[in-house]
Amino acid sequence: MRTFDLAPLHRASVGFDQVAQMMDRVLSNDTGSQSYPPYNIEKLADDGWRISIAVAGFSEDDLHVEVKENALHVTAKKAEDTAERTYLHRGIATRAFSRRFHLADHVRVTGASHENGMLHIELVREVPEALKPRRIEITTAAPKAQDVIDAEKVN
Repeated sequence: MRTFDLAPLHRASVGFDQVAQMMDRVLSNDTGSQSYPPYNIEKLADDGWRISIAVAGFSEDDLHVEVKENALHVTAKKAEDTAERTYLHRGIATRAFSRRFHLADHVRVTGASHENGMLHIELVREVPEALKPRRIEITTAAPKAQDVIDAEKVN
């Protein structure tokens, strides 16, 4: 049970639904229980990141990376091993997994690579020109000549 009440946020704001949903996800108990597979998130630049996931035992054909509705889904399912083997110790986990990362607005995946048992996913934020801040020049207005109407005295 969480101790935060987000109702005032919903009542006093318009258009911040994503922030409230993100806080609900973070505060829920569902996200903290998943620890397999281990991963790192690196900041490469102001608008660039890399997610590295340890996927030892998986080939490129076993891994699937998909972006859908501002979320990055990484799933893996090992093909059935038909070879008859007897393990004395089996410590390399090759169980199927599904890992989900929520992406901020305008963050897109630029590539993924698999090397030395690590899956690297490159991300970059590309803010559209229309949303970037722009400077507005302030000009001084030229003095405007006042229109004067000459009127004769009536009385």
